[in-house]
Amino acid sequence: MADAPTRGRVARSILENGPSTAAALADRLGLTAAAVRRHLDHLVAEGVVESRLPRSADRRGRGRPARVFVLTPGGRDQFDQQYDDLAAQALRYLAETGGDEAVLDFARRRAAFIGRDYEAVVTAEPDLSPAEALARVFSAEGYAANVRELPVAGAVDQLCQQHCPVAHVAHEFPQLCEAETEAISQVLGTHVQRLATIAHGDGVCTTCIPKSKEG
Repeated sequence: MADAPTRGRVARSILENGPSTAAALADRLGLTAAAVRRHLDHLVAEGVVESRLPRSADRRGRGRPARVFVLTPGGRDQFDQQYDDLAAQALRYLAETGGDEAVLDFARRRAAFIGRDYEAVVTAEPDLSPAEALARVFSAEGYAANVRELPVAGAVDQLCQQHCPVAHVAHEFPQLCEAETEAISQVLGTHVQRLATIAHGDGVCTTCIPKSKEG
């Protein structure tokens, strides 16, 4: 029981930072590697996390790459998804009575926070890049978002949402994801591409974001 708070910190660190090695977790949390591995063993046994080979592992290199730990769907359930069943039932009713267009209209209304809050963030902190401002907006809504730079002529960032509070509902109603992507395009005034979503089985939602509105 005394270990439960620390295991919660380990799980939340993975939630907020995405796939993580034991060494990275130890460094972030100020724990020994042995302690982190002990907690990870328990979390794996409980079905909260699972280990995978990193996608970027160079198979031509020598040695075995360090495995990364990611939250399982059950692990994500322990955070903010307790109202999924109710939300799904409401959207099913909306689809039955108003059709797919009614669901999309609802999804767009829900995604309106992106345009509203983005303008507030860039006004308060004009030095932020578009991706950084969007990360602030999404994090405030529970998405645990951050930014990674991509080596594409320095012109593109990757917006990473490590958590999605509506992932299970969005799996059945992809209009929720579509509306978010549409809203991001609207606030930036340019096309953006979502590369992966938690709702469809990926470990993180990722979207390519130009570093400037003109980009």
